[in-house]
Order: sequence, then C-alpha cells, then structure tokens
Amino acid sequence: MAKPEVKCSVSNCEYWGENNICKADLIMIEIDKHAKAKFNSEFAGESFDTNHRDVVSTSSETCCHTFKPKR
Repeated sequence: MAKPEVKCSVSNCEYWGENNICKADLIMIEIDKHAKAKFNSEFAGESFDTNHRDVVSTSSETCCHTFKPKR
C-alpha cells in the first residue's frame, strides 16, 4: 500500500517538508473536540487551506501527536 501524501501547516515540526508535505513514517492524529477553527475546505473536492504556516511548541497544541519540534 502506498503512503498517502499528508499536508501540514506546522512549519517548525521536525517532519515538516517543502510544500507543506509531512515526512514522518507514521502519523498519529486524534480528534480535538475543543478546536473551533474554520478552514476553507470542501471535503468532497479535497480542497483545503494548506498554504499557511503555524508555529506550536508541543503536540498537545495540535491534533497531530506525531509533532516533534525542529532542533
């Protein structure tokens, strides 16, 4: 099975790559029931706002538990 392409806007993650592509071998994502962000998305059309860059300090600030700060 081919690895899916994962887009990520957290540019200070160890696994963040050019064009917002995640380079991690494994992605662990949990729901964040407190998130109220409204993204420009159309799930059927697979159109997401993935061109912005955010900065966080820990994985608890994301829905992605794979996050690891860049060194």
